[in-house]
Amino acid sequence: MTEIIRKKLSDSAGARWIALLIVAFTMMMGYFITDVMSPLEVLLTAPKGEGGLGLGWSSTEYGFFSGSYGYINVFLLMLFFGGLILDKCGIRFTGIMSSALMFLGALIKFYAVTNDFSGTIFGFQTQVIIASLGFAIFGVGCEITGITVSKVIAKWFTGHELALAMGTQVALARLGTAAALAFSLPLAKHFSTVGAPVLFGVICLLIGLLAFIVYTFMDKKLDAYSDGTKAESSDDEGFKLSDLKLIFTNKGFWLITLLCLMFYSGVFPFLKFAAKLMIAKYNVPVDMAGAIPALLPFGTIFLTPLFGTVYDKIGRGATLMIIGSVMLTCVHVLFALPIMPYGWFAIIIMIVLGIAFSLVPSAMWPSVPKIIPMKQLGSAYAIIFYIQNIGLALVPLLIGWVNGKFNNYTLTMAIFAIFGLIAILIAVMLKFEDGRKQYGLEKANIKK
Repeated sequence: MTEIIRKKLSDSAGARWIALLIVAFTMMMGYFITDVMSPLEVLLTAPKGEGGLGLGWSSTEYGFFSGSYGYINVFLLMLFFGGLILDKCGIRFTGIMSSALMFLGALIKFYAVTNDFSGTIFGFQTQVIIASLGFAIFGVGCEITGITVSKVIAKWFTGHELALAMGTQVALARLGTAAALAFSLPLAKHFSTVGAPVLFGVICLLIGLLAFIVYTFMDKKLDAYSDGTKAESSDDEGFKLSDLKLIFTNKGFWLITLLCLMFYSGVFPFLKFAAKLMIAKYNVPVDMAGAIPALLPFGTIFLTPLFGTVYDKIGRGATLMIIGSVMLTCVHVLFALPIMPYGWFAIIIMIVLGIAFSLVPSAMWPSVPKIIPMKQLGSAYAIIFYIQNIGLALVPLLIGWVNGKFNNYTLTMAIFAIFGLIAILIAVMLKFEDGRKQYGLEKANIKK
């Protein structure tokens, strides 16, 4: 009965899309900061006479910094605990907490890159360590915000345009990534400091935090339709730690989790090194090096909602994940081959990668609520994001070490291609498991 009452508000298309746009804006600001320093590797590592800013970071230090996003999440299990907090304390508390952590982490990173420090810590420059600490704190906030937003969307859109809504959120997040990749380097060069784009991101995050606070009023109103005497909706009630066993013993859940790990390990770490790849292998001018990788998220802005609509109306979610994984693998194989060292060829490959990057997320994230009940959804997303963060933390370290030791992008791209091959195998296994358990991954999301 309470679910019927609650739907009176979520059945309003205007209300649920306004709610989506507000929380998606917060995530978009977070994704800008996530990749704001990705195009700046050359400025950080090259001497002043070779186009750098004299900061003297090594390739290994840049790899350590890039991977630091996931260190606290992975090694201190904070993302896992974030899922428990979400399911126990609710969307409003968790969202404000995580958005504030994003803002704090970005402030620390800005402080680090705009000040000089002497000495080293654990063999790395002090500046690198402080910047990495800020990025790690930001990573905790960003990932917990991500699972919170995913639960927000499932709360408002189940039975409606769930895949389109999640696709729209992903598209706006990619817009934040694209803006970082395209404009970060010009901003840093114009002001002769890497702090300029980071400061812009800090301001954006403050606006994102305020936006989520605005959303909490809508969330409270939605819950009031369910039960005016409770602070949170019935969806957040009834979760027990023993429910984790139901998640951990679900084979379909583990398949989609491992697919997420392999697929994203072949995309996000690649983006952090892609600008330098464009310069070294495809002879792209330094000023344009970030623009080509930016094509990837720009493409997903349009394609992810499109593929989400296909999933909503037609289904075939597992099939979409297989196709996207195949395309990812082909892209990295082409990048690995010593052929066509031209910028236009890199652009074509990046466009194909953008299509793959739209196919898999548009089907993967809306499939989780078909496998896991709503009351366990926060913890389920947290575990998926936690496993994903293992890749986001360790793969950049691996790639930074390989680049520094071998300076061979064929080897680097071969590593990414292996991730794609494993993703194909897992996606096929997921489709067979769906046929066996009837999760409905091949069925449309919109209920007639």
